[in-house]
Amino acid sequence: MRSKLKFSQLVLLAVSCTFFHPTLAQTDASLVAKVRKAGEIKGALASAPPYLVISPDGKATGYTIDLANLVVKGMGLPEITPVQLGWSAQIPAMLAGQVDFVSVGYAYLPASCENVVYSGPIFAQHYAFYVPSGNPARITGSQQIGQNPNIKIAVVSMGPDTPQSRYMLEQGIKREQYINVPDFNAGVAAVLTGRANALLLGQFIISRPEQKGLEVIVDKGGPVSGSGYVFRKEDVAFRDAFNKQLNELRSNGTMKEMLIKALEKNGVSEKDAIANWDVLSKLTKASDLVPSCE
Repeated sequence: MRSKLKFSQLVLLAVSCTFFHPTLAQTDASLVAKVRKAGEIKGALASAPPYLVISPDGKATGYTIDLANLVVKGMGLPEITPVQLGWSAQIPAMLAGQVDFVSVGYAYLPASCENVVYSGPIFAQHYAFYVPSGNPARITGSQQIGQNPNIKIAVVSMGPDTPQSRYMLEQGIKREQYINVPDFNAGVAAVLTGRANALLLGQFIISRPEQKGLEVIVDKGGPVSGSGYVFRKEDVAFRDAFNKQLNELRSNGTMKEMLIKALEKNGVSEKDAIANWDVLSKLTKASDLVPSCE
């Protein structure tokens, strides 16, 4: 009788754990189990200093990867093994199973959201045009650029659709006015060499632009753009568990401290850094910025 009682108690306990922790049960059957078996979790990333810096020996540091490592640590998983890839190669590599997720802040793209799911936002900011010192093309914003077909804008290529290129088209800037560049550094080089009149990115992306010979023209009339980590759709349970840990870091002040520190390292004033956090703190999921993104 006692053995039967113990057995029934064990069954009840197992059912209760599955019922009250469905995410954990689903996750352990998929990506978490795979990661634990492999002993590592591979994250695709690209250099985006100072928010993510990759040393010559391949070690990645900075706000985006440090935040991601805190999240996976809270999930009881090992530190992320960084896999450096070009921006446009990151999601295809993840979908092909070469990496487990995209561990750098990746812009919310409606086209990408058809095939992947995102974490909650880790960045949120207005667009800005990075122009040469002196602003020789006299750029004031997207509307003025749309009225001058001779102005060329550099855009970082992230696949078939980017928030920057989509935004420019919505503002009347013709497709032939922008040129694709592989990363931030190539975009800066395109501007400084005269290949492009401006580079379109988030307003806080380029570190200390004045030291690079650039000025920043913030397009305050435009929408706020955002980015988060990216996961396969079949790993949505993992994403949900990841988001839970991310939101704990958001609510306990850790994420705020890390972001403000990263922004100030980038030359952003304390006032502007706190104002930026005030925007980000109100956003907890991808759909807060792009309704079609999960």
